[in-house]
This record gives sequence, C-alpha cells and structure tokens, in this order.
Amino acid sequence: MSAAAYALVVGLGNPGERYAQTRHNAGFWFVDELARRYGGSFRSDRKFHGELARISVDGLDFLLLKPGTFMNRSGLSVAAVANFYRFAPHALLVAHDEIDLPPGTLRLKQGGGHGGHNGLRDIIPALGSPDFWRLRIGVGHPGHKDQVVNYVLARAGLDEQRTLDAAIEEAVEAFPLLLAGETGKVQQRLHSRKSG
Repeated sequence: MSAAAYALVVGLGNPGERYAQTRHNAGFWFVDELARRYGGSFRSDRKFHGELARISVDGLDFLLLKPGTFMNRSGLSVAAVANFYRFAPHALLVAHDEIDLPPGTLRLKQGGGHGGHNGLRDIIPALGSPDFWRLRIGVGHPGHKDQVVNYVLARAGLDEQRTLDAAIEEAVEAFPLLLAGETGKVQQRLHSRKSG
C-alpha cells in the first residue's frame, strides 16, 4: 500500500444508538478515533448512503466512511464512494470486527474471502474485487456458531472493552506508517502486540 494510492478508510458497523457500543461496530470505533485524532467531522451524505469525513495526515488527504446501511448492505455505500471518486480496490482499507481472533488482536492484510463476515460478503461483489485491504479487529468467538449473531450485537464486558479500545488506539498510532507505505512494519507491529 503506497501513500499515493491510499485514499479511503471504511469502518464497518450498524447505524443507530442501539448498535453503537456493540462488538459488530468495532470498525466504526476505528474510523471515529481516526477522525477524533486528526480533526475530522462526519457528515451524512445521502448520495453515498453513509457518513463521510475528511482528514489530513502528514499532508495527505483521506476520506473516512461509515456506511449508513446495515452491515449486510455495506457494499452499497462503499461502492458508491469508490465509484464516484474512482478509487481502485487496493486504495481502500476496510476495518471490521473479527470473531475468529481473540479480543484485541489485530491483523492487517490485503485481499482474501469474506470469512463469513456479512459486511465483506456484500462489499466484494459490489466492488467487483476482493483486493482491498482489511484491518481485522478481534472481538472473540462465543463458542458456538448459533450464538454468533447475538454475540456480535451485544456489548463487550468492561475488561474486554478496555482491551478493544487499546487495540484500536494501537491501530490508529500505526496509521501514519501505513501512509508511508510501510505495510510490513505495520503488520509486524500489530500482529506481535499482546491482546490481553
């Protein structure tokens, strides 16, 4: 990922106060923290089916997006922005919750399948490509697949939330390195951190 090509950071989640503090909204938490850190302000944009913010980091301008659709329709919003601004898939970073990782674990990768995540499942065909970058924010697994929906739509416990907040803080701290094209360094830094 090079600074010149990197253009849009998408946080996945569900809109509305009911879902604001649930595990499924970890992607929203990441872009909210980026906006807070770099002075961005989200504004609703009907044309893009979501909320957009602009931030400037090290002299480079970027867009942050929170789709206003529900999770399983995220592709509508992401594709609307990507197509309007002519962003290639590799210029997108999508931050999302990941049940297959322990709480607070972070993974950065490009491409791959949807892994059962409904947001990614909708974005891949909407963009026509799986080649966007993903920031996977571990939220843990409830232990049985039948419990997954209720689990991700529930709040984390106090200790778990502290762990998630610390992970998001770490990811935001590493963001300027991403912009410098130091993907390997970011992966090493995020992948080696302790999640507890």
